[in-house]
Amino acid sequence: QVQLVESGGGLVQAGGSLSLACVGSGRTFSSYTVAWFRQAPGREREFVAAINWSGNNAAGDSVKGRFTASRDNAKNTVYLRMNRMKPEDTAVYYCAARYGSGLFGDYDYWGRGTQVTVSS
Repeated sequence: QVQLVESGGGLVQAGGSLSLACVGSGRTFSSYTVAWFRQAPGREREFVAAINWSGNNAAGDSVKGRFTASRDNAKNTVYLRMNRMKPEDTAVYYCAARYGSGLFGDYDYWGRGTQVTVSS
């Protein structure tokens, strides 16, 4: 069982930057691939970025080149750095985890989310 807690959400102006953190529980958390998803009101959940234990990562097309996932396994923490933010990045951001190194597929554990709002 893995528990995830996100933090770092807030209000930012368009063009600005924000970093989110996801802290996971358990001694084997470093073995998990962690992803970030987001969901805006009235829209489907969208894949944002993912990173596995070795640092291999991927990003969704809408954020590629602007958002980057990273992790500190010693701190059981995964980060999402968001640069050059746009109003359309406004959403609730969730981190999720799955055991193993695959970046894509079903994620088994989810945090409660943190709100990110980008003003124009």
